[in-house]
Amino acid sequence: MRTLVAGLGLTLVATLMVTLVWGRSGIVAGIATGTLATVIQVWAVARLRQTLRGTTAEFFAGFGLGMLLRLAGVILVAVAIGLRPLLFPPLPTAVGFLAVLLPLLFAEGRFADDRSGR
Repeated sequence: MRTLVAGLGLTLVATLMVTLVWGRSGIVAGIATGTLATVIQVWAVARLRQTLRGTTAEFFAGFGLGMLLRLAGVILVAVAIGLRPLLFPPLPTAVGFLAVLLPLLFAEGRFADDRSGR
């Protein structure tokens, strides 16, 4: 839940940042890619949380799945830029995705090991 709230907040901030720098053309890119990054991280943290107390092999399988999800996100961003460059301008789209994904990635360990049950 904390990952979702943090991701939506970062999506809002990233969209505002992209809009201020590149104008209205970055709104769709910021919202779409920020939401994509948030969904990826929520899914990755949920999977990691399931495997955190398991064996080493289970932990690395969960961690590896999270990395594959992030790679799939990068591929989806590249496909969106390639197919619809007017809707997803390259730089605002990449900034919107990375401005959400990277902070959530760095906080992943804290979110996955949440013992309070929130």
